[in-house]
Amino acid sequence: MPQALRVTIPPTTTHYMNLTKNSSLATAIGYPDLVAVFMGTTLNQTGQAVEIVAMTMGVYLSVNLCISALMNFYNRSIALKER
Repeated sequence: MPQALRVTIPPTTTHYMNLTKNSSLATAIGYPDLVAVFMGTTLNQTGQAVEIVAMTMGVYLSVNLCISALMNFYNRSIALKER
C-alpha cells in the first residue's frame, strides 16, 4: 500500500480538481436551478452581474487552489517519508 500511494497521489489530485471544475460547469448549465438563490437574489438587489459572476469564479478558483496546495503538500510529505 505505501508504494502504491506515492504513484496514485498525482492522478488523485487531478481527479479532485476535475470534480470541482465539472461542478462549476454543471452550475453554468443548470443556472436557474442551482445559482438562482445566490446570484439571482444578489443580482436583483445590486444589478452588478459582472461582479457577481467574478465572485463566483473566484470561489471556484480558490477551491481549486486549496485542493491543489493540499494535495501537493501531501505528495511532498509522502515523497519525503520514502527517502
